[in-house]
Amino acid sequence: MRTKSLKKNKINVITLGCSKNVYDSEVLMGQLKASGKDVEHEAPAESEGNIIVINTCGFIDNAKAESVNMILEYAEKKKQGLVDKVFVTGCLSERYRPDLEKEIPDVDQYFGTTELPGLLKALGADYKHELLGERLTTTPKNYAYLKIAEGCDRPCSFCAIPLMRGTHVSQPIEKLVKEAQGLARDGVKELILIAQDLTYYGLDIYKKRNLAELLEALAKVEGIEWIRLHYAFPTGFPMDVLDLMKREPKICNYIDIPLQHISDSILKSMRRGTTQAKTTKLLKDFREAVPGIAIRTTLIVGYPGETQEDFETLRDWVQEMKFDRMGCFAYSHEENTHAYLLEDDVPADVKQARANEIMELQSQISWDLNQEKVGQVFKCIIDRKEGTHFVGRTEFDSPDVDNEVLIDATKTYLKTGEFVMIKITEATEFDLYGEPVE
Repeated sequence: MRTKSLKKNKINVITLGCSKNVYDSEVLMGQLKASGKDVEHEAPAESEGNIIVINTCGFIDNAKAESVNMILEYAEKKKQGLVDKVFVTGCLSERYRPDLEKEIPDVDQYFGTTELPGLLKALGADYKHELLGERLTTTPKNYAYLKIAEGCDRPCSFCAIPLMRGTHVSQPIEKLVKEAQGLARDGVKELILIAQDLTYYGLDIYKKRNLAELLEALAKVEGIEWIRLHYAFPTGFPMDVLDLMKREPKICNYIDIPLQHISDSILKSMRRGTTQAKTTKLLKDFREAVPGIAIRTTLIVGYPGETQEDFETLRDWVQEMKFDRMGCFAYSHEENTHAYLLEDDVPADVKQARANEIMELQSQISWDLNQEKVGQVFKCIIDRKEGTHFVGRTEFDSPDVDNEVLIDATKTYLKTGEFVMIKITEATEFDLYGEPVE
């Protein structure tokens, strides 16, 4: 018979999925801490606590499988008496709650993406409205994510995010500035702006695309030195953002713009609202407006109906565009999306082979671009020390997904969270090596 653990109540929050989930977990933990709860993020097994909250991802098959496995793992620990309670929240729970409740009944309660007050109540805490933007950050002290909007109004055929996150809702500029000021007081120097679609920012509350005005307000926050843009949509991009990026040194010359594909027939089926010609011109405009801008993109291969010719069009275009950073994923057939009505007709092994081919091509492009950096000096922020190296990044690199700059810690001492001028001495496909310059 299962016995209740003797551990003092401690809540362990486990986060799966993207930076938007990280942000949500941080808000949850901030609320719990304000209610006097003992809370930790992804605590080690020996001190993980007796109450578990799993913040799940439901985006694609691999992410869903990881979330389900994590829920099963803790449901089993609960059966064994190793933990007392297990709560599940996030995208997977929002999308598949009835199925999860039926298949994994040992979980105490499931919550959707908009049910924070209910989750807090279940954890014995009150939702405090006055904690505007306050959260317990889980990232290194020098950077933090700033979620400027929730949900998405785009009709992309392959994407289930609107099912899990709802329609687009922008946060007011004053609220975001206040949140940024709080982060700066805590030592944050780099803000990474995230949303399902940054370019839509402001349309709902200001009746215009207002990203540039938000950026100008954030750039005035004392202590913030870098502002980075993630997840922009290619249609309707507010070009005044580029003018601001060029003249405002705090805004990193960097943009993450998931393009997904470039074959016109695939783009049309994906309901992306653009063409190869328009996308190519947009990237040309980016590079002309902000010389030296680093462009990160994400691509999908193996979408229903993707022929070898479609793939070759994409591959040749990647070679021509020479993106600074890239991720490439095999298409995942998602229930209740528009594309689910199509036949998932590209075999799994072909999807994976195409993804591998794109990433091998990108690896060579990254190698070539990185070799050009050898001998140059870059302003870098030092994120951490790892083994015998300090690990930093240039303004052209986002944490976790892009290049890192490695500096020999046996030869020099650097302070984490500080900006340092680093001369690049060596480069591989995805890492730079350098030394401080006076």
